[in-house]
Amino acid sequence: MAIESLPFFERLKRTLLGAPIPTAQAHSERLNSFIGLPVFSSDALSSVAYATEAVLGVLVMISIAAVTYQMWITAGICLLIVIVVISYQQTIRAYPTGGGSYIVASENLGETPGLIAGAALLVDYILTVAVSVAAGIAALVSAYPNIHSLLVPLSVLVIILIAWANLRGVRESGVVFAVPTYGFILGMIVLIVVGIYRVVTTPQTTQVVHADHIGKDAKMFLLFVLLRAFAAGCTALTGIEAVSNGVQAFKPPEAKNAIKTLVMMAVLLLIMFLGTGFLAEHIPVLTVWDNANPNYRTTVSQIAATVFGLNSAGFYYVQFFTTLILVLAANTAFADFPRLSSLLARDGYLPRPLARQGDRLVFHNGIIILAIAAVLLVWHFQGQVDRLLPLYAVGVFTAFTLSQYGMVVHWRKLRTPGWKRSAIINMIGTIVTGIVAAVILITKAAEGAWIVVVLLAILYVGFRAVRGRYRAMSEQLALTDSRPHYARSHKAMLLMPRVHRGILKALDYARSIDPNCEAVHVTIDDRRLPQVQREWQRYAEGVPLVILNSPHRSLIAPVLDYVDQLMKADPDQMMTVVVAEAVSNHWYHRLLQENVAAQLKHALEKRRNVAVTSVRYFLD
Repeated sequence: MAIESLPFFERLKRTLLGAPIPTAQAHSERLNSFIGLPVFSSDALSSVAYATEAVLGVLVMISIAAVTYQMWITAGICLLIVIVVISYQQTIRAYPTGGGSYIVASENLGETPGLIAGAALLVDYILTVAVSVAAGIAALVSAYPNIHSLLVPLSVLVIILIAWANLRGVRESGVVFAVPTYGFILGMIVLIVVGIYRVVTTPQTTQVVHADHIGKDAKMFLLFVLLRAFAAGCTALTGIEAVSNGVQAFKPPEAKNAIKTLVMMAVLLLIMFLGTGFLAEHIPVLTVWDNANPNYRTTVSQIAATVFGLNSAGFYYVQFFTTLILVLAANTAFADFPRLSSLLARDGYLPRPLARQGDRLVFHNGIIILAIAAVLLVWHFQGQVDRLLPLYAVGVFTAFTLSQYGMVVHWRKLRTPGWKRSAIINMIGTIVTGIVAAVILITKAAEGAWIVVVLLAILYVGFRAVRGRYRAMSEQLALTDSRPHYARSHKAMLLMPRVHRGILKALDYARSIDPNCEAVHVTIDDRRLPQVQREWQRYAEGVPLVILNSPHRSLIAPVLDYVDQLMKADPDQMMTVVVAEAVSNHWYHRLLQENVAAQLKHALEKRRNVAVTSVRYFLD
């Protein structure tokens, strides 16, 4: 169909999103480990840009001296990364078709744990977009401080652009992911190597630390604050699950290539996280300010400025690729959130429109919902990463814990050779991630982590309510041995405001479905009634005309009362209310028309055995 012949909004949609893609073109590109790494690791690797900063932001609340605990906390988080990665290797081997937390928990632990895992992942994906984009813009602002006032507008704009790109059906091309990811890895590795060299070869001085909240929690129990710092740094583990979700995207042998990619990701993450933590302790002047401070600069940007020099090519290189990889991390969530939503909708826990692919072979409803939720989060928290991070890791570790315990149950059920070893590995993962989830929830509750718990509860109740509604619908529509009761007779009724060609066309249709049809005229102006009756007698001779008075000048209420009377007299009949509806070529012409058909459909929607049919006539 030519685009010129489409309605205005359909033409606008085609212009913004592109022409529909045939279903036959739906395909996936198989990836090797080299390309699979950037496709599935951008979320995890990009966390280096804010995880160390999150730890420091908590430690300075005790005192400047507490910054020395940072490396010990970083080392503990790295040990946690190793445990989680080893545990997920077991998941990949057991679920070579893809084993996300929702699938693993549902199959092995039951409906409720599966839904909690699904809810946790949905919340995590929303926060991934908000945190990654806010951190990416923060990296950009660190390079160009003059645009600090545009922190929120730029974040919102980037989210909208990513959503638009995904609505157009942009594919997860390995090349598109590879350049920013490997550019970021290269920049960070060079930064760490050069930085360590300068630390070793340069006489060290006492580090000066500036922060706008030094000693805020000085009276708080030291262990509690250290646990809070550990919980903040656990955001470094976000995105580790992505490889286990996409095993089928790899070339054969899928599981082997996926595990290889997972290990590569873990090694790079450990190197960059440890290196960033080490250099953060050795830069001469360290500032730990909130995003709201006009002088705010990320910890990575301060390290780059110290190692390469402020405004040097190396400094801008690191900031540029940090921004890019963080945007890519947000884009990954735009692929995962709609996909998980479609699985939940397919299983009947979310509205079915979320399972439907649009013209461009993407789950467009999920993309739109994710974009709106992320924009609201960024706007509410003013694009401040330090305010968003306390919400982040709760959902991640909830999903981790349920997935790992699901794997323990999985191994106990199968009892394949070596199952005890695998079960022990996943049990260790369960215990460790469960403890971390509890620590995060307890230490971050006052900072907003309780919001995630409330959201999980709301989503869980919503899942069950949607599932219950669909189950009730299926029971009501199920076929049984007894034949359903059908209407014994059919009556057509034409709504006739005045006599014209469109009305006579609608009358022909009403006669075709009921030779004994009748017309109904709601009179508001008694002076026009004689003329209406004369014209009706002339052009529709033999068709009864029922006159309904409307003392309150309503066109709908008298029709409803009359329909109710007829249906009460014969409850077993089927009634069709026929309305003539004008169709104009231009949208602004439609503003001059009263859409009675739509009003009637809405008013009659709860009347059983009553249908409203529009017979269109066209105005050039």
